[in-house]
Amino acid sequence: MKDTVSRQRARVATADRAALAPYTVWAVLFILVPLVFVAYYAFTDNAFHFTLDNVKRFFTATSTVIGSDGSAQEVRTYLLIFWRSLKLAVISTVICLAFGYPIAYIMARAAPRVQRTFMTIIMIPMWMNFLIRTYAWMTILQDKGIFNNFLTTLHLPAVHIIGTEAAVVIGMVYDYFPYMILPLYSILAKLDPKLLEAARDLGCSGWGVLKRVVWPLSLPGVISGVTMVLIPSISTFYISQKLGDGKFFLIGDAIEGQYVANNLHFAAAIAFVLMIVLLLCMGLMRKLAGRRVEGGL
Repeated sequence: MKDTVSRQRARVATADRAALAPYTVWAVLFILVPLVFVAYYAFTDNAFHFTLDNVKRFFTATSTVIGSDGSAQEVRTYLLIFWRSLKLAVISTVICLAFGYPIAYIMARAAPRVQRTFMTIIMIPMWMNFLIRTYAWMTILQDKGIFNNFLTTLHLPAVHIIGTEAAVVIGMVYDYFPYMILPLYSILAKLDPKLLEAARDLGCSGWGVLKRVVWPLSLPGVISGVTMVLIPSISTFYISQKLGDGKFFLIGDAIEGQYVANNLHFAAAIAFVLMIVLLLCMGLMRKLAGRRVEGGL
């Protein structure tokens, strides 16, 4: 009997490994191998000799910035660009989470037909090309865009609609918002309603149920959503180029600029540092989330 069970388990394990084989091959070819090449280029020079100069340059390169008052200030160029990118990416992620979580919760608790309608509305923008969506916001937000043309038809004075940073944040939120909602919805839709009923029976208010039951159980979806919004937001370059009117430089623009200038090793070094920072941030978030769920509230 034990031998039969062991053979069955062995067959199941073999079938599982066979099912995972295509994904394993795909992950090695299109994830692991490119990362190895990025690391290789980051730590070599043009003659492909080992060097740390590319990484050092990221942290030590300086430039002079002219302030609004005309004063000159020397700054660490790429650290400043990275901080600006991180700041806008975090703002975009927080906005997506703040608006996406209630929407995902409402969807999860709605009737199936309403859920399908919500999902269709959320997915429609993703059916359009990313570049077209960005150009649409350019048309809306620029000083001579749709909004100002509308004001002109009403014989009202045109306005400078929005600042550069805000325009970039709007572009990030619009383009990556579905990536926050989808993982949140997938987790919240699987919550057992009996858990919510039990919490209310034990005296929890609506806010208490959300804080003590729904939020902790939805943390895996929160982490996934934050990851899927933060990473592309911090590394984007097309949104900043178009909505920033070519005057707004983010870390993605720095990588693209070095690549276009054929400085492949320094471009790889910037990408490598960015990758390490993001991996550390994601690891810290997952660890803190795991502690919160295991250790209670």
